[in-house]
Amino acid sequence: MEPTPRRRVVVAINPSASSGRGRGVGDAVVDALRAAGHDVVPLREPTVEALAAAARAQVLTLPHALVVVGGDGVVNLGVQLVVGVPVALAIVPTGTGNDMARTLGIPHDDPEAATRLLVSLLDRPPLVIDAGRVTRGDESTWFGCIVSAGFDAVVNERTNALRWPAGRRRYDLALLIELLRLRPLSYRLELDGDSREVRGTLVTVGNGRSFGGGMTVLPHARLDDGLLDVLIVERLGRLQFLRLFLKVAKGTHLADPRVHVHRVRKVVIESGDGIVAYADGERVGPLPVTVEVAPGVLHVIAPAASASA
Repeated sequence: MEPTPRRRVVVAINPSASSGRGRGVGDAVVDALRAAGHDVVPLREPTVEALAAAARAQVLTLPHALVVVGGDGVVNLGVQLVVGVPVALAIVPTGTGNDMARTLGIPHDDPEAATRLLVSLLDRPPLVIDAGRVTRGDESTWFGCIVSAGFDAVVNERTNALRWPAGRRRYDLALLIELLRLRPLSYRLELDGDSREVRGTLVTVGNGRSFGGGMTVLPHARLDDGLLDVLIVERLGRLQFLRLFLKVAKGTHLADPRVHVHRVRKVVIESGDGIVAYADGERVGPLPVTVEVAPGVLHVIAPAASASA
């Protein structure tokens, strides 16, 4: 007699992540989970829209976990589906950024290691962490890691407008273009009701720590403290900003007197400069937006120490 499967697990595979690498990794994840005795429902769909619909239907059946195989886009999809639902989100990253995986302490550049970790953790209780919610007009979306509303968002918007080159090089080209076009941005912020006018370069709101593939913009952010970290970088010249940006990559920029971090439950971001907000790399829309934290609404399968690192 075969042993009773320990867990029912849905695996959502994004075949387009990292030029199709997601499909091969996804198959390996399914095989590893089945070999460990779990009841696995693999989802392989030709488009992200079809994958979202199939995953949504499966989440309604309340499996133990939804495993997403792909980059930050499919991770963001997973967050939307399991917030507030007793279904744990697990990540096997195959994208180029993988910032949510990095924040959770999941191996971000080794899918085999991430798969082994998943199998080892699946019988343990999931971690309970916060999620962020960004609202624009009548529409809201959830995020796990970062909302960008400054230079980083401008670079994302430029990246999406470019048709060449492919992959990470497109982001690098967009970064160069916008660095050459760098200008100060005007904001009106409400930080837990405290209003202030800001003329600066960067406004970033984080539940997690990094964006852009490991740039640790908010090194002290915690996923489980019921607060958001708001980074404000004052107006900088091109060379000044480039120097600071190199520090951001290492997470050593907070000592700069032109960098400020506030810890809040809710922030309203307004601007007249046509800035488009992004949440975990996904386009939200032009400002204004309201960003707030929702404590303890997300279950994740990850190492215990990483949520409070």
